[in-house]
Amino acid sequence: MAQPITAADLAGRLAATATPGAVHVVGLTGSVAAGKSTLAAQVAAALAPTHRIDVVSTDAWLLPNAVIDARGLTLKKGYPESYDVAALAALPAAIRRGPVTVPGYSHIIYDVDPALARTITPPDILILEGLGFAGPVAATLDTFVYLDAAEADLEHWFLERFMAFWHAAADDPTSFYVRFRNMDAAGAREFGRMVWQTINLPNLRAHIAPLAARADMVVSKARDHELALLRG
Repeated sequence: MAQPITAADLAGRLAATATPGAVHVVGLTGSVAAGKSTLAAQVAAALAPTHRIDVVSTDAWLLPNAVIDARGLTLKKGYPESYDVAALAALPAAIRRGPVTVPGYSHIIYDVDPALARTITPPDILILEGLGFAGPVAATLDTFVYLDAAEADLEHWFLERFMAFWHAAADDPTSFYVRFRNMDAAGAREFGRMVWQTINLPNLRAHIAPLAARADMVVSKARDHELALLRG
């Protein structure tokens, strides 16, 4: 039976499973637009007074757009084959040994951005959030958390985010979303819905949702953003 849970509660559970003196690597995954980054930031804020925390997005291990395009994966960005899986799987062991330079990703230009690379020192808890956990990556984690939500809610949040980027592109010529500014708002929203239904929803069903079975904790999120613990 689901029980209500907050980000602070989840932080407490993660802290309880961490081993003092060792880097505890937490994987947090779920659908596109589920709110993984927001939840990771909330958990990190709750842990910050007592632990050294770092949050890293797996988006940084997406292949550059030029490589994705060359491999014919343009319409499969976010699918397992669009990630540098070997490099991502190597991160947990590397951060347990010492400082690591991690790449960066910009949602504005929709691509890996070398200017956003940064060096992180081994924290008490590293939250690795995003997609790309299919295959060997999940096996490298100490704790694996799946953020679940109804497909209708995920589509709603995806369209909200897509339209926010679309509106912001009106004042930012560097934005990836400038290419959609020739559409009116209704057309852009319909295009966003098509992207969800033909790319992100199939990815969710085929590659992301099955990871819930491998997760140590499954947390559900309702339309009003309330959380509940389904397992763990």
